[in-house]
Amino acid sequence: MELRRRTALARFKNLSSREGASKNVVSRRDLFYVNEVPCLKILLSKGLGLGIVAGSLLVKLPQVFKILGAKSAEGLSLQSVMLELVALTGTMVYSITNNFPFSSWGEALFLMLQTITIAFLVLHYRGQTVKGVAFLACYALVLLVLLSPLTPQAVVTLLQASNMPSVVVGRLLQAATNYRNGHTGQLSAITVFLLFGGSLARIFTSIQETGDPLMAGTFVVSSLCNGLIAAQVLFYWNAKAPHKKKKQ
Repeated sequence: MELRRRTALARFKNLSSREGASKNVVSRRDLFYVNEVPCLKILLSKGLGLGIVAGSLLVKLPQVFKILGAKSAEGLSLQSVMLELVALTGTMVYSITNNFPFSSWGEALFLMLQTITIAFLVLHYRGQTVKGVAFLACYALVLLVLLSPLTPQAVVTLLQASNMPSVVVGRLLQAATNYRNGHTGQLSAITVFLLFGGSLARIFTSIQETGDPLMAGTFVVSSLCNGLIAAQVLFYWNAKAPHKKKKQ
């Protein structure tokens, strides 16, 4: 496709001279590859991006409701949740400071809000509610500082670069928790599969809309790690967490 587009562009350049005009004929198919294909890519990227942003409003709600319904966060790794929060924060701050279109990163905002809710619930159901409230206050303060002019661009870029190790370590911690427990506990299958699909689509949209290799690379790594957790959900599908006996 790209070769055909280049060939069509070359024919257009040749048509600018009389000799080229007499020897070259631009077909409708060539016109399509020159004018329509880039537009289709942009439309597809925008559509996917906005769809991901819209879907992100609900993607982690099944996880939140599952924790609330069970009144337990068993099976969820707090360290993994925190590292995911770091990665989402880095993507959001980096995108805002670089003026990337909202459709290329908007889900990070909504996923961040849902992830911080999950982090609080994990602390709450571990009997650490006060620590959870303090965590929310500290996170809000740090976020304000990162988005302020006080934070150098180099620090923001470093934060985004740290996303890859954060995502990898966070997902490996969750995978290790699943393996150790022999089940996925209160981990929501719906949330896991939606995150996997969204990160795959984001590879394409980040390349099209930002052209930033750091952003695209982050989503490639994220897709691989989300795929690992999705595979575990399928593997442990019929495994149930053992019921704890109530103390008399």
